[in-house]
Amino acid sequence: MGQTLLESLMDLRPITQDFTVSPQIEVEDVAAIAGAGYRSILCNRPDGEDYGQPAYDAVAAAAEAAGLAVRWVPIVSGQMTQAALDDFRAALDEMPKPILAYCRTGTRCTMLWSMTRFGDLGGDEILRATAEAGYDMSGLVAQLERRQ
Repeated sequence: MGQTLLESLMDLRPITQDFTVSPQIEVEDVAAIAGAGYRSILCNRPDGEDYGQPAYDAVAAAAEAAGLAVRWVPIVSGQMTQAALDDFRAALDEMPKPILAYCRTGTRCTMLWSMTRFGDLGGDEILRATAEAGYDMSGLVAQLERRQ
């Protein structure tokens, strides 16, 4: 499957038809995201993680102005909690699809998706979907399989 122009310009990486991950987006990107058919933006990045990153509130205001649903489930890198996983799962279940989720590199979003969908999809499907998007979740899937 070839990338669309928007996907290649913004480094959007589809995991499924309804869920795409991305590195940090800019406020100016929101109109193009809406124009590409996304219906929701899910931010998994805490404010102030990097100098110069746009604040969540600025992205949220642009998303709402563009008619998109928006939600913030900030995850500090390396500090995953059950509450955060529950919030992420609720966002996936409740937000209009397709959803664009972003963080610093897209990896955190991919990990969250993998952890919340593992029980439904299984390790092989998680690995296939994430590898096609350019993310190696083999270590995470191995940990999840050991917990079963």
